[in-house]
Amino acid sequence: MVSFMSTLHLIPIFFFSLLGIASYIQVIKPISCTKSKSPNLRCLEGESKALLSFKNNLTDPSGRLSSWVGDDCCNWIGVGCDSNTGNVAKLDLRNPFSSFNYYDVDTDIFSWYEDTEAYNKSCLGGKISSSLLDLKHLSYLDLSLNNFDGINIPKFLGSLESLTYLNLSFSLFVGVIPPHLWNLSRLQYLDLNSFSIFDSFDFLSPRLEAGSQEWVDGFPSLKYLGMDFVNLEKVPNWFHAVNMLPSLRELHLAGCGLVSLPHSVSSINFTLLSVLDLSYNPFNSFIPHWLSNVSELSTIKLKSTLLGGTIPVGLGHLTNLRALNLARNNLIGKIPNSFTNLCNLEALYLDWNNINGEITEFVDGLSQCSNISSEDGNLSSLQELHLTGNQMNGTIPKSIGKLSMLVSLDLAENSWEGVLTEAHFQNLIRLKSLMLSRRFFANWTLVLNVKQDWVPPFKLETIFLINVWIGPTFPTWLKTQNGLKLLVLDNAGISDTIPHGLWKSYPNVTVWSLSGNKLQGQVPNFQFHPSAYYFDLSSNSLEGPLPLFRSNLSEIFLGNNMFSGPIPENIGELLPKLSWLKLSSNSITGEIPLSIGMLKELTSLILRNNSLSGKLPPLWKDLQQLSILNLAENNISGNVPSSMRYLGSLEVLSLSQNHLDGEFPSFFRNYRNLQSLDLGRNKFSGKLPTWLGESLPFLLRLRLRSNLFQGDIPQQLCLLSNLQILDLAHNDFSGVIPQCLGSLHSNENESYVVDYDYQMLLVSKGSEYGYGQSVIDLVYSIDLSSNNLSGEIPDNITSISELVIMNLSMNHLTGRIPSKIGNLHMLESLDLSMNELYGPIPQSLSSLTFLSHLNLSFNNLSGKIPSGNQLQTLNDSSIYKGNSLLCGSPLSTKCLEDETKPVVTPNGGNGVANKHGRRIESFSLYISMVAGFIVGFWGVCGTLIIKTSWRQAYFQSFDNLKDKIVVFVMIKVHFLLRRVKSERC
Repeated sequence: MVSFMSTLHLIPIFFFSLLGIASYIQVIKPISCTKSKSPNLRCLEGESKALLSFKNNLTDPSGRLSSWVGDDCCNWIGVGCDSNTGNVAKLDLRNPFSSFNYYDVDTDIFSWYEDTEAYNKSCLGGKISSSLLDLKHLSYLDLSLNNFDGINIPKFLGSLESLTYLNLSFSLFVGVIPPHLWNLSRLQYLDLNSFSIFDSFDFLSPRLEAGSQEWVDGFPSLKYLGMDFVNLEKVPNWFHAVNMLPSLRELHLAGCGLVSLPHSVSSINFTLLSVLDLSYNPFNSFIPHWLSNVSELSTIKLKSTLLGGTIPVGLGHLTNLRALNLARNNLIGKIPNSFTNLCNLEALYLDWNNINGEITEFVDGLSQCSNISSEDGNLSSLQELHLTGNQMNGTIPKSIGKLSMLVSLDLAENSWEGVLTEAHFQNLIRLKSLMLSRRFFANWTLVLNVKQDWVPPFKLETIFLINVWIGPTFPTWLKTQNGLKLLVLDNAGISDTIPHGLWKSYPNVTVWSLSGNKLQGQVPNFQFHPSAYYFDLSSNSLEGPLPLFRSNLSEIFLGNNMFSGPIPENIGELLPKLSWLKLSSNSITGEIPLSIGMLKELTSLILRNNSLSGKLPPLWKDLQQLSILNLAENNISGNVPSSMRYLGSLEVLSLSQNHLDGEFPSFFRNYRNLQSLDLGRNKFSGKLPTWLGESLPFLLRLRLRSNLFQGDIPQQLCLLSNLQILDLAHNDFSGVIPQCLGSLHSNENESYVVDYDYQMLLVSKGSEYGYGQSVIDLVYSIDLSSNNLSGEIPDNITSISELVIMNLSMNHLTGRIPSKIGNLHMLESLDLSMNELYGPIPQSLSSLTFLSHLNLSFNNLSGKIPSGNQLQTLNDSSIYKGNSLLCGSPLSTKCLEDETKPVVTPNGGNGVANKHGRRIESFSLYISMVAGFIVGFWGVCGTLIIKTSWRQAYFQSFDNLKDKIVVFVMIKVHFLLRRVKSERC
């Protein structure tokens, strides 16, 4: 489900609904483009010819202009004539493609997968003929939602002096807006929105730009200005220019690259302004206070504008306000109390901010609004309430059930608690979308507790409940919601089997997600809706064969269950539109089927942690959209097939913990977009190619541990300036550690690949841990352990300030530990054991405040072990084992300076002077002892060695002395015995 939500929020779609047109109708009443009221009215001959010339320059794949034949142009589709003069006054060629109505403007969610082919067929294209200049009385021109891709807005349009309405939006015009347009002084409606559904992943790259600062000075009568996604960076005084339009009712400048939003203004001239949309501009400021003075405002949209601070209280006094969208900003604080005055408010979007507190006061206040038009009495007008992704807490009040106009209630991703009962929903008869979830799973502190026979007053289309307890069985009230299109019940405490009738009860569901429960048994066979595209049963206890049924599903998540058996051989035929397939952590056996190669739309294939065997399939050529391939932790053997060279879109490749062999595949150099490469725990051999650092510029993670690689570590690896993880442990690499290794991590880079099953095994703190997608971007690691590396540790390795893990153990490294090792401020785990390092341990090591694992054992280190700070907590003597010349705590070996007692002065003092004197006295004593030993030993022994006669005399004297001592002792003993005997008698 997480993948589903991330997909929805990555593709913002704007203004494809008819809301823009609806608002326009309130401004201008266009001339009818149906047949003339007078049956005798015929258009002028010159104007008919002009229209035919215009048609001949267009492409019309759907035949929309097929009625344009003959001379009676007033009866042609899209043409409107003045009822009095017969002149062509209106040309409405807006694309009628109806599916635009399905886009949700404010929530970034679209419920319809665009049919690009059908849209293209309905578009007009080609060129716009200057023959339109012959339509002297043309006041209305609409070419919106067509495809004029690659052409500029014609300059001659600025000569159509009668125009009051000009709409060129969503038609893919490019380039600089011709300044001639500013000559259209009669214009009341101008829409140049340059957004396109074809650019949905690059919507902040405007196709059009304004090149003049005088861009709206010529529009004194302008009521509607729509320039969303038009580059206005060259118009720094945009606000001053707009403020000079006294008739302006609607202003749409979303995504225009605006960076300045004045916080205060001396005077406001557009006092009639009703709609203001400045979304998707990086203002990075506060919500301006002058907004509260524009009393006619009914719609304010400031979504994704980097606004901070609190919500101004004054906004709550705009009693005409019907829609307020402040979503996806950095707002803090609580919802102002003044918002209880907004009884006309129909839509409130505060989602994805940092707003805190409870909502009880706000909801209670709105529930007391007097709405005369309501049949139920004291009710507010609120239809859309979106508070997702904030820091809100407390309980959800029962008074929310009095907001009977609610259609969409989205309270997901907060810290709610308490119990929801029937009372919370008693009057929500219009509710179509219910979204509730806790930000973090915490023993289900939010519970939905209703009676078994409860029949809800609503008929939902969307149910989104995550981390909300509704179990342990499937709720019976769900059976009444047969109009569902989206069903999400993740981590809802359901420990039931899947009812056989469940699928048939909801024939229109396109999104199924029941992940994170304790569902048991097998999955019943069923038939999906033709438009269904998402299916998630991951993290349950389901068993039996894989539920891969014939459908148009594009995303399937079945990981973390107990499914067994093989992947269907005909999977490529069963699921022709598959883009995501996640079957990880099951008991799937057999080989990867050949028909996988038929899935041309596949972007992610995740089969990690199963029992797959055999060789990798040979057919990969058609999977050129594949970006994530994770086959780790299986029993796959053999070589990597050469057909994988076509996988040029790969961003994540994990083949670890298999039985693959062969040399490092040369065609990996084609993976220019690769961010993560994991070949660990296989049988790959040979040398690492030097092109690794040159051909994979975006590589963040390289894990080759536990293989049979040999040779030097290529210097070219240092070209991987974004590398965060380098794991070459347990191979047979030799030579020295590249001196340039310290240049790694010099650039900030974040992974943009989303694989919530991703896991990389890294050794940290003496154990192996699996780092998942949520934390892997925070881990910087170098592991070169268990190789045959020699030489010194490069000093500049200490410049990798982000390093969290460093393991160089079990090599043949010599030299000293770099003295600046304390620069690795983020280091948590350091292992340099079983090398040949010598010299003292740098004192800077004690400054590593995050260090929680240290191993320096079995080296030749000497001197006193540093103390202080974090090292005081690392008091395990095994850290320093095998270094006989080390001393000090935590070893039992005391340093000599620690054994000398302090000198006490006659008056009892032992200050700095005494300590200094003690050091001098100890030092003198040692010198005297050494000097005495040298003189005494070599003065005697040296002479005896050199002089033979002296040596003989010396030892002869010792013999004589020995005889005298023996005689003396014997006499004394004999005398003592006689004395003892006489005393007894």
